[in-house]
Amino acid sequence: MGTVGWPSTLSCMEEFKHREKLATTKEERAARKEKSLWDAQKALAERKKVEDSFRANYERLKAERLAREPTNT
Repeated sequence: MGTVGWPSTLSCMEEFKHREKLATTKEERAARKEKSLWDAQKALAERKKVEDSFRANYERLKAERLAREPTNT
């Protein structure tokens, strides 16, 4: 096999321009950190809500099952 795909690949590489990444400012870093903390708190609150509803449902189903089972005393 030869280099069948090379000419088209190289032609699109010629259009590539290297851009330097600008340094973030102190305010941008602080804002990004604050948003990250806010996102984490939101995710934790959502997770806690899901876990609480799961636990409540689990306990309800357990109580129903125990009520249906005959007592062996």
